[in-house]
Amino acid sequence: MACLAKKSWTTYGFSLTLRTMMTNVLFVCMGNICRSPSAEGVFRHMVNEAGLGEVVRIDSAGTHNFHVGEAPDARAVAAARKRGYEITRTAARQVSAEDFREFDLILAMDWENLSALQQQCPKPHQHKLMLMMRFANEFEEATVPDPYYGGPEGFSKVIDYLEDACQGVLELVRKRATQYQAA
Repeated sequence: MACLAKKSWTTYGFSLTLRTMMTNVLFVCMGNICRSPSAEGVFRHMVNEAGLGEVVRIDSAGTHNFHVGEAPDARAVAAARKRGYEITRTAARQVSAEDFREFDLILAMDWENLSALQQQCPKPHQHKLMLMMRFANEFEEATVPDPYYGGPEGFSKVIDYLEDACQGVLELVRKRATQYQAA
C-alpha cells in the first residue's frame, strides 16, 4: 500500500507542502545474501542520487530461511563495493505475510523465487509480483542468475544486470512521484 510523504518549506512567508506518492519496493532472492541485498544497495544508491530518498522505501528478503540474520555474502559485498554500492547494513530475512500488503513492487530475481512468492501471496496482491529483469533495457535475460556457487565474476555480472534493471525501476518510481505531484 503506497502512502503519502510530505515535504514542507517556507518561501516568502508562505508555507508550502508538497505531497508525493510513496513507493515501497522489495527485492527478493532465495536466501537474501547475494542478489536481493545487492539490488537493494544498487537501487538505494540510485534513488538517493535522484533525490527520491524521501518517497521510496527499499528492502530485500529471501523466499527461504537459510540465512536469516546473516550479513550479505562477502563476494556480493566486494562486487557491490567495487561499483560504489554499500550493502553491509542489511541482514537476511525471510519474506513475511505483511510484505505482500506493505510493498507496491515485489521483484523476484528468478522464476523459482517468483513461483515461491506466487504460492505465498494472497490473490489481491498478486499483481505486485514481477521478475526484476522485466525492468532491464540493456540486457535481454529474463532472470538474474544466482552467483552463490560460482566465482567473483558471477557477482560482478549480477551487478551489471541489477544496474540495468534498477534504472528501469527508478524510472517507474520517478513517474509515480511526478504523476502524483501533478494531480
